[in-house]
Amino acid sequence: MDQQPEVEEGTEAKAGVMTKAELVDEVARVVQLTKKQAETIVNIVFDSIVDSLRSGQKIELRGFGSFRLRSRKSRTGRNPKTGEKVEVPSKKIPYFKPGKELKELINKAMGGEVVDAGPDEDEET
Repeated sequence: MDQQPEVEEGTEAKAGVMTKAELVDEVARVVQLTKKQAETIVNIVFDSIVDSLRSGQKIELRGFGSFRLRSRKSRTGRNPKTGEKVEVPSKKIPYFKPGKELKELINKAMGGEVVDAGPDEDEET
């Protein structure tokens, strides 16, 4: 996690953004797999996270963070074009909470200090 990914000449990487294709390339390079094999691994990881969240499970990756679902209550919104009131139904929203080690690694790399705000006040379901 400490290494900066090298950008190959000729690739146009957006500053501050790693795409799924770039992640696949990095996995293929580091583990010395074909891009197709690396893409399969990345897709399996993403699909597993989505499937677990769909079934209501929380995913905890020690040292990295956790994926959870949060519930949003139904509410009355407004149509931005007409201004008409619209009922917005309740829904589940995926949420990622970074772990302590990840926060420390990020802040160490950026030269900042880690300030822990304490436990999350929003309750997940």
